[in-house]
Amino acid sequence: MVRKATEKDLPEILEIFNYHIEHTTVIYHYQKRTSAQMMSWLKEKKQLNFPVLVTEENGKVTGFGTFGQFRPHEAYQFCVEHSVYVSPDHQGKGFGKQLILDLIDIAKKENYHNMVAGIDAENKFSIEFHQKLGFQEVGYLKEVGFKFNRWLDLVFLQLDL
Repeated sequence: MVRKATEKDLPEILEIFNYHIEHTTVIYHYQKRTSAQMMSWLKEKKQLNFPVLVTEENGKVTGFGTFGQFRPHEAYQFCVEHSVYVSPDHQGKGFGKQLILDLIDIAKKENYHNMVAGIDAENKFSIEFHQKLGFQEVGYLKEVGFKFNRWLDLVFLQLDL
């Protein structure tokens, strides 16, 4: 089930987000987020009319996804970049796909022109997953991230909406 996130979901969203900060290169942050930071993040998303969705199973949040403007300049107003995170216990069960498909549907209804994904180059599963959904690789940035004492390459994929 996919639904809009509420403030009640923030502890579980925070747990998923912080897991990926601490253990993966899915996100290039170093420091775990706090409850206050996530509350501010959710409020900002709502103020800017960007969706925050969650999937759940048996009443527990299994993943979340959102999108926001690709870059903060006016000319980018029709391009969004999405993020989807799934709990490590629920990966490979279709929750990420549900989230992305719903985000794509929302972006189309809101007349965005395209959607971008920035993915760590070593995350072959996510790259192939996005390609199966119609995203095309449009850029490869070498050694732009540094995490876990190593340089990381970033792949950009784009979906024309």
